Amino acid sequence: MSENLKKAKCIAALGTGSDVGKSVVVTALCRIFSDRGHEVAPYKAQNMSNNSGVTPEGLEMGRAQIVQAEAARIAPHVDMNPVLLKPVTQIGSQVVLLGKVHKDLSAAQYHREKATLWDTACGALDRLRADNDVVVLEGAGSCAEVNLMARDIVNLKMAAYAKAPVILTADIDRGGVFAQIVGTLACLNKAEQSQIAGFIINRFRGDIALFKDGVAWIERKTGKPVFGVLPWISHHIPNEDSVAIEHAMAKTDPAQTPTVLVVRTPHISNFTDFDALSQVEGLGVDFVEHPRDLSAYRAVILPGSKSTRSDLNWLAKTGWTAKIQAYVKNGGHVLGICGGYQMLGTKVHDPHGLEGPPGDTGGLGLLPLETVLKFPKTTTISRFEWDGVPGLGYEIHMGRTAPADRIASDKPANDGLLRVKERNQQDCNDFDGAVADSGRVMGTYMHGFFDSSSILKKWLSLLGLSQLEPPEFCGLQGRDRQYDMLARHFEKYVDMAAILKVINMD
Repeated sequence: MSENLKKAKCIAALGTGSDVGKSVVVTALCRIFSDRGHEVAPYKAQNMSNNSGVTPEGLEMGRAQIVQAEAARIAPHVDMNPVLLKPVTQIGSQVVLLGKVHKDLSAAQYHREKATLWDTACGALDRLRADNDVVVLEGAGSCAEVNLMARDIVNLKMAAYAKAPVILTADIDRGGVFAQIVGTLACLNKAEQSQIAGFIINRFRGDIALFKDGVAWIERKTGKPVFGVLPWISHHIPNEDSVAIEHAMAKTDPAQTPTVLVVRTPHISNFTDFDALSQVEGLGVDFVEHPRDLSAYRAVILPGSKSTRSDLNWLAKTGWTAKIQAYVKNGGHVLGICGGYQMLGTKVHDPHGLEGPPGDTGGLGLLPLETVLKFPKTTTISRFEWDGVPGLGYEIHMGRTAPADRIASDKPANDGLLRVKERNQQDCNDFDGAVADSGRVMGTYMHGFFDSSSILKKWLSLLGLSQLEPPEFCGLQGRDRQYDMLARHFEKYVDMAAILKVINMD
């Protein structure tokens, strides 16, 4: 590996399991180190998520590390997430390496390439360490998956390479926190146990004073400190894990509260597109898996998808297709984003087998468009206008969507829902998306569509909900306030002095 004149200090947040709060801990530390005048960067060697975003250079990386870079007050860079796995099937993923599509690999094929991927990940960390004072590493899932540890490149092996003390994060809200911590240590050998500097217990509800005996027991049993117990906090920081929407169901009564339904398809991606929508006071946003009566909903949204054709087949098989078509016929509003936009057309062509066996799949037929899936992948940060209303979003998709008589050509669209003014800091004058003649069915490739308050307000007005107001601060401005709130919460309940001491920054 390369030798650098400057070697940033490193600290790692690993977990006792998935969705225990590792990303939140890293985000808080990035903002705290930035507040204290340090040049800080987040890092996750390997991320498995269909929730990705785009860097200013037009490269793709995990959304969580983009959020953490924002908290650190720096631009996201692919070195912060050198290996991104985007699941395509139950046993295979698209591998994005340093921001570009590498290839689709099965789990077995992926493990055979681990040596190359390890070298790539280490090189990325070396570069971050050369340019920063501190790098905050995030692990993946549990750091004690004994059947996977020999091939692991993201948890304890990477922390050892970085000489990073490890904060082990546990989630008390899911129960069994003592077993989470002690059991994790029991699965590690002595050298690995020595990497654990201490613990953070996340998502505590109730009187924190009642857990003092629990903290004392953990410290006696393990001989390691509990750096802090974080009370449950409601925040609007984008979630990396789809665990947050795994148990999709209708939670709002649309007859009582204006509600938007997001169809929770099997291959949903970029579900954070709806974070700003969820923050509108007086509006319900439900992720729903099983078809139901749609008549009372103000709108139905088809989200992004990592496997559009498979999700189209699922919509037809489960009865969603007929439900949505009837809903539109009866005056309902439908919005499709990225893969959801492709589904609204009449057909999706996959001549090269990018999503499975080559072939065609019929769409919902709600927009007079067809899609051809093909390389290269479009990855842009885009400024756009919707009827003169400005917005900022990002595009991540493979393929072209156009009317049937234009689908074979590469000619740019001459109209659309949105006028795109800039892509990756380059001026342009393009169109994106489409709207039905009725004005009630719309589609766009633009992720982050709702992150601009003026765009969100316009869409709500289209639904007859002009009385509802978007949050005062949307997008980056809103998230920035959330990072500050999280950092202050973290500093209140976590012993930062002890954490600084373990990385020799006291």
